[in-house]
Amino acid sequence: MNGELVVVEDVPGEFAERVIEAFHSRPGDTFSLALSGGETARLAYERLAADGAEQIDWWAVDVYWGDERCVPQDDPDSNYRLAREALLERVGAANAVHPMRCEDGTDPYQLKIGELGRIDVVHLGLGADGHTASLFPGSTALDADPGRLVARNTDPTGANPHERMTLTLSGIARARQVIFTVCGADKRDALQKVLRGDDVPATRVRADRVVWLVDREAAQP
Repeated sequence: MNGELVVVEDVPGEFAERVIEAFHSRPGDTFSLALSGGETARLAYERLAADGAEQIDWWAVDVYWGDERCVPQDDPDSNYRLAREALLERVGAANAVHPMRCEDGTDPYQLKIGELGRIDVVHLGLGADGHTASLFPGSTALDADPGRLVARNTDPTGANPHERMTLTLSGIARARQVIFTVCGADKRDALQKVLRGDDVPATRVRADRVVWLVDREAAQP
């Protein structure tokens, strides 16, 4: 696999600790954090809000998204809504918040990520099919031109509904650190594929540093 596998008892707690550490070791005045979706992400953001409320200067944090479903921002499936409820409303501040908006197309977000240059931390999950962000097996965004940092994408199997906007592999590769969080027995098969180096989207993620925070249920062979 690409990256460091860390099996932990408390994935959300370890995630929060590593984001706090990354904030304090950031090379610049601000700190860029790209968020994800899903129930593991919700737990991770709630823990980050609790543990990082006093340890992070949220006025120095710029918030981005790694992917988004093309639904209204108040829709239950919206990654923006999840992050707002689990993190942003709890910490009460951020230097800047940059939601992905499908109605604007990909170019404005492409420009934002391009101007940012490096992303301090990109948080990713792992789907049961091996997808990460909204990069699905066999989907067109996996083969995006290297200069394309943001793309529209869909799951060709239809198993994951909604059209999406997502960072491409090139966009994710701009991260100083990628942190995967993987929990539960239903992710076991997908994680084994990553460990073997099988050609699933998550296996193809590259960054300066890639860390996999995995609970014991998911880590069992």
